[in-house]
Amino acid sequence: MNSQPNEPLAPAVLRLVGSWIVNRFYRITSDPFPALPEGGFLLLPNHLSWVDAILLQVACPRPIRFLVDDQLYRSRTLNPILRIFGGVPVSQKRAKEAIVTAAELLRQGEVVCLFPEGEISRIGTLLKLRRGFELIARSAAAPVVPVWLDQLWGSIFSFSEGRFFFKWPKCFPYPVSVTFGEAIPSNEATVSRVRETLLHLGERAFQARPEHRSHLGIEAIRGLMRAPSQPAIIDGMDAGKISRGTLLAAALALSAYIRKHCPGRRIAIVLPPGKGAAIANLAVVLANKIPVNLNFTASADAIKAALRIAEIHQAITAEAFKEKFPAFPWPDSLLFVEKILPRLFSKIVAWKALCAVLPASAVAWIARTPTLGDREEAIILFTSGSSGDPKGVVLSHRNILGNVDQFSTMLGLRPESRILACLPIFHSFGSTVTLWYPILKGLQAVSFPSPLDIPKNVELIEKYGIQLLCSTPTFLRGYLRKAEAHQLRSLELIVTGAEKLPMDLADAFEARFGKEVLQGYGLTETSPVVSVNLPQPATLDSKLYVQPSSRRGSTGKLAPGIAAQIRDPDTGAQLPLESTGMLWVKGPNIFEGYLNDPKRTAEVLHDGWLRTGDLGRFDEDGFLYIEGRLSRFSKIAGEMVPHETIETRICAVLELAQEEKSIAITGIPDESKGEALVLVSTREVDMQNLRLKLNEAGLPNLWIPKKLVKTPEIPHLASGKLDLRALHQLALAVQQKE
Repeated sequence: MNSQPNEPLAPAVLRLVGSWIVNRFYRITSDPFPALPEGGFLLLPNHLSWVDAILLQVACPRPIRFLVDDQLYRSRTLNPILRIFGGVPVSQKRAKEAIVTAAELLRQGEVVCLFPEGEISRIGTLLKLRRGFELIARSAAAPVVPVWLDQLWGSIFSFSEGRFFFKWPKCFPYPVSVTFGEAIPSNEATVSRVRETLLHLGERAFQARPEHRSHLGIEAIRGLMRAPSQPAIIDGMDAGKISRGTLLAAALALSAYIRKHCPGRRIAIVLPPGKGAAIANLAVVLANKIPVNLNFTASADAIKAALRIAEIHQAITAEAFKEKFPAFPWPDSLLFVEKILPRLFSKIVAWKALCAVLPASAVAWIARTPTLGDREEAIILFTSGSSGDPKGVVLSHRNILGNVDQFSTMLGLRPESRILACLPIFHSFGSTVTLWYPILKGLQAVSFPSPLDIPKNVELIEKYGIQLLCSTPTFLRGYLRKAEAHQLRSLELIVTGAEKLPMDLADAFEARFGKEVLQGYGLTETSPVVSVNLPQPATLDSKLYVQPSSRRGSTGKLAPGIAAQIRDPDTGAQLPLESTGMLWVKGPNIFEGYLNDPKRTAEVLHDGWLRTGDLGRFDEDGFLYIEGRLSRFSKIAGEMVPHETIETRICAVLELAQEEKSIAITGIPDESKGEALVLVSTREVDMQNLRLKLNEAGLPNLWIPKKLVKTPEIPHLASGKLDLRALHQLALAVQQKE
């Protein structure tokens, strides 16, 4: 705790002694950029634990005067210390007095600290910022300096695990980083500006964590060696189990085989979720090569394009799986995992023995797995092509490790928790969340080849007491029809992504099963998780106020380490976070670019920021609302017209169930207004009657489709998403015939 020459002796001595003590228990790093202002300024940190003020003072080169809650200030234990250090008591009844005192201290050139959230976060994310700091800064005409305290969520003084204090420290000394932001002039220091700056600082701090420079392979070795006897994967097909130690040993043996027999840098993997796919993916990464899980439901042309773009000449699969897809454009060289692994039995035994006696670093050295991966290519995923040709998304080691850290911190599941791994690995959700997350963090994965077999997936949830179900709204509707409430009682988290969660589905699911469906948001290019709603955290005190961790209609709060901007879709000008506009995000999970496609990469990546293509906004508590994909809007006579909103209104007036997927809206070129709306439907629709009903429902004329295209079925991708490209081409084809 630093002192300055004119500081009184007692607090100066206490700061030095306190600093020495704190540094025995914490390893504090402080970002030296930028330089702090010389005069008085107002510090605005995030608030995650009971020791934030102490750690902030150790990191700050100048003494700090803290604004302290009046009840805390008057406590017998803390009052003498707070008085010595010049704490300023704050109470709701005498808030104006505290504001005047703080402003006067700032004018005298002192550093004053106010926690703008007003309370310690009990959900691990930034809370609503209160406006008191605006009054103080303007009254004193003093700049404000946002500051981010990183890694304190999970410490014994934070509310992680639903309680303060009574838990073991995760490591010793405990690492903490303090990142100071640039000073903001008092007249510009608004709640929106400070929130955005704090998110940017959090992103910078998260990026600086040394573990994100590691290699996915060595982190997998460390993760699997922590509990080698625990099940890693339970096969839902035959109930067979493979322990974490055996999974690692099998992958290490196979990685040596791959190094010897696979000269290419990238290797295709064509397998459903299960033991074989996990071993194959892990082995390729341990061999320091890049797995490319191919979408076996895609068209032959799309797969051929992927093989060409990724320069793939070899694939790992199973013979039975190859026979199931005779039209698949297989590469010339195939490795059948079920034939190779039995031949490696003695090497698997040897690796298992080595893993039992050697540390992870030694195992990685013998296996020739690098220790550093950082921004190097780790895996390739090809997009589904909902709005264009498939693109090869390059996800780095930093991307996967960072995103797993981000959402695992939010979810807070125990290492022994079980997750249903039925989502295809060629999708980012299935790859990062249901494959790498269990490997790295110790969860048990119960695998099944398909999310479409609802009765079997329900049976597995009940049989194995699964806690986490990741799905899409399309797949989740099947549970309403085919599951009983008692079968899903073990589920603690039900998270949906890939498409918007209809509120009628969420309500019906909760009414039937007593389980809340939590919506998240992400993209393949974000590895994939950006934000997610969470259940209210458990607390030992039922009377304790807990901040909201979910909000109806939103996609939740941003994961730790992600910064966001809202920009004008046309001009790119930055807007306040509360405005509706194009969502841009930045963080360790943002992809490295499209494989061998610099032009399309440049369209979406700008100085580390990803232009998501989605229109969104934030509320004052930091919950993200996705208003729709830009490709699901039409610009008609200068106005942005949302397709999804119109579809919802049409379903309502025609009394159609949205899950039937019998209608969709698309836009086609129009000479007079730029675009014209087209209703694509599987049933006959009286357009004149529809227009009348939509008018009566209050829909603007500009939003009412004038044309109808009849089709046997609405085109969808395997994930359940609308095939926007096929939908658009369907409407264009009809227009050209007219």
